[in-house]
Amino acid sequence: MTDKNNQPKPDDRSDNVEKLQGMVQDTIQNLEEAHDTMEFSSGEDKEKIKAKNARREEAIEGMREEIKDEYNDNQQK
Repeated sequence: MTDKNNQPKPDDRSDNVEKLQGMVQDTIQNLEEAHDTMEFSSGEDKEKIKAKNARREEAIEGMREEIKDEYNDNQQK
């Protein structure tokens, strides 16, 4: 006996590009806010912010690559 409520939702990737673009914008905003905060930080806190911003920059590049992939995939459909 199968329960229809336990069926997985279909994979809808039609809005992935828009979602990823929003994530990139949010991450860029966080990066800029962290730069502003860094002006008032010192020592260890400043180093933590720099490290986190480096991870944010890597994440942005990864998301941009994913946007390209999703866009190209959507164009082929």
